[in-house]
Amino acid sequence: MAGNPTTTFGSDRPEPLFHVRALGPDAAYQLADITKTRAQFGALSPRWPTRFLEFKALPTAVYRVNRVNEDNEQPDTLCGKDDPLGNEIPQGFIPYQSAPREQRLSCISTIVNVDTRVQDSWSQPYDQTSEQIALAVEALKERQETQLLNNPEYGLLHNLADGMTIPTRHGPPTPDDLDDLLSMVWKEPSFFLAHPRALAAFERECTKRGVPPETTDMNGGRFLLWRGVPIVPTDKLYVEGEQRPRGPGGRTSVLLVRTGESRRGVLGLYQAGAPGEQSRGLSLRLRGIDDHGVASYLLNLYCAAAVLSDDALACLSDVDVGVYNDPRV
Repeated sequence: MAGNPTTTFGSDRPEPLFHVRALGPDAAYQLADITKTRAQFGALSPRWPTRFLEFKALPTAVYRVNRVNEDNEQPDTLCGKDDPLGNEIPQGFIPYQSAPREQRLSCISTIVNVDTRVQDSWSQPYDQTSEQIALAVEALKERQETQLLNNPEYGLLHNLADGMTIPTRHGPPTPDDLDDLLSMVWKEPSFFLAHPRALAAFERECTKRGVPPETTDMNGGRFLLWRGVPIVPTDKLYVEGEQRPRGPGGRTSVLLVRTGESRRGVLGLYQAGAPGEQSRGLSLRLRGIDDHGVASYLLNLYCAAAVLSDDALACLSDVDVGVYNDPRV
């Protein structure tokens, strides 16, 4: 219904001649559909390391890495072209380690509880149980990536062979530093791993020298390349022990990895065929429904890592991420 016309006199401010009586937005909101998102988990990352790392399925929870006693152990040989006929062919064998290292899978676990009455009444447009489990799975996978790098038993930072860690030359990560890493993991290097702050510091050093790195698209993302090797960002290589450092400075590490069992590299490990298997190494089981109508779900993620040879992993340590070459900064 239209309102009555109104006029004003003696006022410096113009006012509308008509006041329209109509349904307002607050009332209309009660009848409108609302477009909703799924629950947004701001702490999630792309988890690039687990996408680049080659994984091996284990039928049992133990992976034994057999090696020879000395990496340079080689049998004596005889070249018939250079030696006169009749010489005795050298004999011998290559010894194996008598106590090889065995890596056992670890288990990352959590329990998700869902009130069945909430599930029954409030599952449109999104199923509440599925959403709760999906968020828990994401949290487990974030923790998996953290453990692959930082676990004191099998984490890559704790499994570097002697002589495979070098410091930076001057603090910030320079092209020379990454070249030194490549000289250590020169047999088919697969990828670098660096915190985003370290990646930015490396880009600044490249800009300073006039050698901007190339880029490439792979594994669903776009990455910088150095000497043809992708630099993969991860916030699980902490800066001063922090995943998200507050200040602009701090020190961290950069890793260079060769991955793959056939290349005697670094492997991620997971349990295959676990009851309730949902994805790689992930198991989901219903624990039951209690007397209050609450359903309980157990999630287990079985994982570990193994370094098959010493020269498959190298580290650049004491990387300063707070060096800026612009004097105005």
